[in-house]
Amino acid sequence: MSSLADLKVKIFADGADYDGIVKMARNPLIKGFTTNPTLMRKAGVSDYEAFARKVLGAITDRPVSFEVFADDFASMAEQARTIASWGPNVNVKIPVTNTKGQSSTELIRALSSEGISLNITAIFTLDQVRAVADALDAGTPSIVSVFAGRIADTGVDPIPHMLACKQILGARPRAQLLWASTRELLNIFHAEESRCDIVTVPNEFLSKLDLVGKDLAEYSRETVQLFYRDATAAAYQIKTTRFAAE
Repeated sequence: MSSLADLKVKIFADGADYDGIVKMARNPLIKGFTTNPTLMRKAGVSDYEAFARKVLGAITDRPVSFEVFADDFASMAEQARTIASWGPNVNVKIPVTNTKGQSSTELIRALSSEGISLNITAIFTLDQVRAVADALDAGTPSIVSVFAGRIADTGVDPIPHMLACKQILGARPRAQLLWASTRELLNIFHAEESRCDIVTVPNEFLSKLDLVGKDLAEYSRETVQLFYRDATAAAYQIKTTRFAAE
């Protein structure tokens, strides 16, 4: 396993807790940030724009992705242009389809041709990657977010899938492939193996970065110590019966 310092894949923190975002910004391993309306709602965000502007006031040196939430493409376009105006380090997240399953490729084509840096999200299939690659402007930076973790949830190995996605995006050198919906810290190394450019990681997993490379024998001993401390603190008792030796 590679050390974190040797990784080529860039780690983006994924979340909507402002304090957590600021804390992660102090870590030089974190190269960008992503969020979405679901994460923001779970975090109790009530004012979308105010929260976004607060984050962008704190994070000025790395990319931050904010997502449109309209369902018709005309409204998506208006929201995308507004979000893009909030800062030079913004990537506007556009879902690959709307809720009706209608493709967003023409909207992607229009916005990308305007020079808006997009993060195309909720991508699952290779056909979707092909369509997005065709729609992206070759000169405009972009992120293509493939939900590898959710693909794995269906029983499909995402690593060959992501390698195929990377090959498709070869014609768009300014398009970065992102491993999304991380399920465990190991996915960082899966993303590296898949030649992804970016992997998004929730703060709950980022807190485990210090474990990378840890001695497993020592980790075993510490785990036993944890069990012992908790059992002792709980004052657990088992009434045992002494058996005479045969």
